[in-house]
Amino acid sequence: MDAENEIYRRSAQLMEADINDELVALEPNQGLCFGFNSVATDIWRKLEEPRSFGDLRSELLAEYDVSEEQCTTDLRDLLEQMREARLIEPVR
Repeated sequence: MDAENEIYRRSAQLMEADINDELVALEPNQGLCFGFNSVATDIWRKLEEPRSFGDLRSELLAEYDVSEEQCTTDLRDLLEQMREARLIEPVR
């Protein structure tokens, strides 16, 4: 599957608290705490249902004033960080 069509889903259940437009979350099994800025919070919310990379990027481009290149790079980086933290996983 190419990166554009790769589908991601949440793999962790977090205890969440909204603070302004940001999210603070605790992963109780590992005892880890995460702070999501407003964009990361938006992406986390979008991943309540599995989404492809391309769909996520299209939605972000429609919502934020960012170039496609910058959006692609930043989204890849954020998804990789979330994957490494075991918050999300690709759907196989």
